[in-house]
Amino acid sequence: MNNPAIRAAVQPFIDRGGLAGVVALVADRERILSIDAFGWADIEAKKPMQPDTMAWIASQTKPITAMLLMMVVDEGLIDLDAPLETYLPEFKDQWVAVEADEEHMLLRKPHRPATVRDTLSHLSGMGFATALETPTLDGLPLAVAVRSYAMTPLQTEPGTRYSYSNEGINVAGRLVEMASGMPYERFLEERLAKPLNLSDTTFFPTAAQAARIARAYRPNEAGTALEAVEISQLTYPLTASGRYPMPAGGLFSTAADCARICQVALNQGEFEGRRYLKQATHQEMTRRQTPLDIPEICGLGWHPAADHYGHGGAFASGMWIYPDRNHILVWLPQAAGFLHDGAQALDAFKAAALQC
Repeated sequence: MNNPAIRAAVQPFIDRGGLAGVVALVADRERILSIDAFGWADIEAKKPMQPDTMAWIASQTKPITAMLLMMVVDEGLIDLDAPLETYLPEFKDQWVAVEADEEHMLLRKPHRPATVRDTLSHLSGMGFATALETPTLDGLPLAVAVRSYAMTPLQTEPGTRYSYSNEGINVAGRLVEMASGMPYERFLEERLAKPLNLSDTTFFPTAAQAARIARAYRPNEAGTALEAVEISQLTYPLTASGRYPMPAGGLFSTAADCARICQVALNQGEFEGRRYLKQATHQEMTRRQTPLDIPEICGLGWHPAADHYGHGGAFASGMWIYPDRNHILVWLPQAAGFLHDGAQALDAFKAAALQC
């Protein structure tokens, strides 16, 4: 299912050494139109990228978590506009920091509590991670991590400022647990992964899956070549016990699995005869949630734009849905940085893919 136009657009960036490798996929609401693998999954081992190469999709996990939370909203188990303390009592009487330096911090009560909706639109006032989440972000049970967020002062007043927040999305994952009565990862498996046949979407890769995960690369200090790096947010080995799910950014997946998730979205909550979300719920997720006086535009887990919506990941990956064009684009490099003009490969892919 290679696409000659996409191969011609992307291959020069690989040949110039701008990025190590990438899997690029185009789909519509029913099927995969093309899938192209470029370059290396492991430069040192001379292991090429394959269509089923797995990648850490990082923050592409966020809209997946949002879909799961909206499932329990659809079932009436969670009120999107309720304060967090309604379901998580530890968030009662939270404080917000109004001044802080190395010697002092001034706190006050927020004008209103953070709501469920705020967690999915990055308006909760929470930060990226707390002091307990070291040295990695997957070392605490979700309930413990969320409790540490409740004990930490908010950075901004809820609803007043966009602040990209892993903590908020992790809270959304914890709300899924509270509403469903099952661990987040089990809910993901039973309500999305199994029905959608997402055989390679997981927080916990098996040994066989770990062998298919592409290595991440960044420019060396001299800027002359790419060097391999580990995922600093996660514990190694990735197959080890003692790792916990991170709803804000812990999933590994393939391009094909990401496409199936996006097909649910492109079909407004329904795919292959199964409804995952109400149509109105999907529409709510993909409309602007941030106030007009805030420059950033965010939906519920998704980032909407003029003609598409989507989400990216820390290693330059992403998935985007173009409803009017009936197109899904998935781009899975593992790039912690680029050499030369490697960062422009994505634009070249999009330009070619949208002509399919």
